[in-house]
Order: sequence, then C-alpha cells, then structure tokens
Amino acid sequence: MTKKKCKLCKTSFTGRRDKIFCSLACKNEYHLRLRQATNLATKSIDEILHRNRSILLEVMGKHGTKVKVDSFVLDNKKFNYKFYTGSSTNKEGKTYYHVYDFSYMTFSDQTVMIVRKK
Repeated sequence: MTKKKCKLCKTSFTGRRDKIFCSLACKNEYHLRLRQATNLATKSIDEILHRNRSILLEVMGKHGTKVKVDSFVLDNKKFNYKFYTGSSTNKEGKTYYHVYDFSYMTFSDQTVMIVRKK
C-alpha cells in the first residue's frame, strides 16, 4: 500500500498502487464532471448532426431507400455539409458521407444521391 493524493480533492490516502481516488464519492464526482464537460463540448455538434439526419429523412421519405435530388433542396432546408458521422469511398473513387443511418454523395451536376442503410 502506498500513500497517494486523490485525483479530485487532493486528499492524502493509502490504498492499492493503481487507486487514484480517496473515495467512491470523489470517483463519482470526477466522472460526473467529465461527462458534463464532454456533453457541453459536443452539444452543438450533436444538434447539427440530428438536424442533418432529420432533413435527409424528410427528403427521403419514411420508407424510401434511395433518392437523387437537386442540392438546392438540401440547401433550402439549411443542411450543413460540413458535419457528418463518417465517410467512405466507393470503387469509382466517389465519397459517401454518412449521417447515422443515411449516406449521401454529391455530384458535379449539383445533385445529391441519398441512400438509407439497412
């Protein structure tokens, strides 16, 4: 057992070598603060991603699986092309951008193909 300082409250304590908190209360408070900081930092991005998904769902329709639309349809709904949850490239070198369970691909003729993943 070694003498250490709590990561949260800086109180001295003894315990296992890998122990970093003096009590369960300090451990819980530390992780609560960490989650709050993460939630605060990601809230605006999450809102944009959810809005983008809602726009894609609205344009696609509830039961659609693939649709091609003019990009101004998404632009008029304030779709934010800078935010997506992932991307991938197909065999032809075109990039699909993913927003949760939807993917979209932009074309040079100002159209966008939207696909729903199953």
